[in-house]
Amino acid sequence: MAGLVAFFYGIVAYLVFIVSILYGIGFVGNIFVPKSLHSGEPGPVAEALIINMLLLGLFAIQHSVMARQGFKRWWTRFVPASVERSTYVLLASLILLLLYWQWRPILDPVWTVENPIAVTALRAIFWLGWGTALLSTFLISHLELFGLSQVFARLCSRELPPPVFTTPFLYRRVRHPLYLSFLLAFWATPVMTAGHLLFAGATTAYILIAIQLEERDLIHFFGDQYRRYRKEVAMLIPLPKRRRPAEPCPSGPQTLNTCMRSRRMSVAGGS
Repeated sequence: MAGLVAFFYGIVAYLVFIVSILYGIGFVGNIFVPKSLHSGEPGPVAEALIINMLLLGLFAIQHSVMARQGFKRWWTRFVPASVERSTYVLLASLILLLLYWQWRPILDPVWTVENPIAVTALRAIFWLGWGTALLSTFLISHLELFGLSQVFARLCSRELPPPVFTTPFLYRRVRHPLYLSFLLAFWATPVMTAGHLLFAGATTAYILIAIQLEERDLIHFFGDQYRRYRKEVAMLIPLPKRRRPAEPCPSGPQTLNTCMRSRRMSVAGGS
């Protein structure tokens, strides 16, 4: 019975997340939804800044604190481990819905793009960002990321396998394609208002901080494997893969020739 309750709780949390992310696309893009970054009557700028920063800060604190391993160990003394992730997803989604509802617009223009080609390009980047965000979740484990694997495992009375470090597709080019996709979606707009700039700037700052916290946890889990990955692959900008410095060849003519031949084959093969 407890497993069934946890399973339905996880499903509800996931559905609330789906609502929050779909509304978020419209909220940031100022499309399809009744309340967006640009909609509503603007009030005093100081009041809008305070309220908007409080909303963004609330999301950042919840999103970061509840993701830390120390908090999880404390939290799972009161909440079953099987629903820990679903609870995290649910609270984050509810805070996002609160942010959409209470956001105060600041409509002073920062830039306005009118060239049709440039507008189309920016809108394409916006949709590319959201599409890449969705793809990035499936490249790791969409179901586990949003708590569904955990509650399904509880329902079936089985243990989840331990995490395995992999770098599929986009993760071979950048370490955080999910965060990169959000940056594309948040900044690619033909009409940038002061309120949108506040949102994009604050979320960018949060992402940069979150990456440091997240990578500290990843190093704790995967050790030197992740340290090597961090040295070889760029954080957010898809630069050419950085090669590790070659170890010096041992002395002696035969071993030296073998070492140099191995390096040439490695370069030719692109490894």
